[in-house]
Amino acid sequence: MSDHDTKLLARLRSGEESALVEFLQESEHALLAFIRSRIGAHLRKKIEPEDVLQEVSIEAVRVMGQTDFSSWDPLNWLFQICERKIIDAHRRYFVSQKRDVRREAVMPAGSDAAGLADLLAASMTTPSAAFSRDQRQLRMLAALDTLPEQEREALRLRYLVGLPSKEIARKLGKQDGATRVMISRALTKLREMLEYEN
Repeated sequence: MSDHDTKLLARLRSGEESALVEFLQESEHALLAFIRSRIGAHLRKKIEPEDVLQEVSIEAVRVMGQTDFSSWDPLNWLFQICERKIIDAHRRYFVSQKRDVRREAVMPAGSDAAGLADLLAASMTTPSAAFSRDQRQLRMLAALDTLPEQEREALRLRYLVGLPSKEIARKLGKQDGATRVMISRALTKLREMLEYEN
């Protein structure tokens, strides 16, 4: 770590707001790259990565006083805020609005991982879990990444788009019964992974 970085971190840990603004400016490239890697093509039609970063910056300044940087890496802290803002944006544009299934059904697989992780994490874990809501969402994202693409797509169509299993089976070229079993097994895998990490 350079002398400049050491001094900047010391200023952050002392709660100096101008240090956070400086750190945000220096980290802009890394933060935008992170947001672009997570946002998905469908959500990008609704909001630009730069808009997400602006929301992240506002939130970071707002909660800075509540953050203990002695145990936090500032960049990882900002990455987690980015994840939250992407999840919030997905909820705002897709989950909380009445869906047009015909429009939703053409969404590319994997573009809504954050929203799917948000929904599944909320349904599979409880507030008494050993880790926070945001950590549950991040762990769910990681768990979803371990599933085969067809299982992730089946979960997306079922829980984000709201299609019945028969329609999902038709889209995936499978039998209805086999599709229901696949969705059930995928949920079981996710639940076991979360319980293992809890």
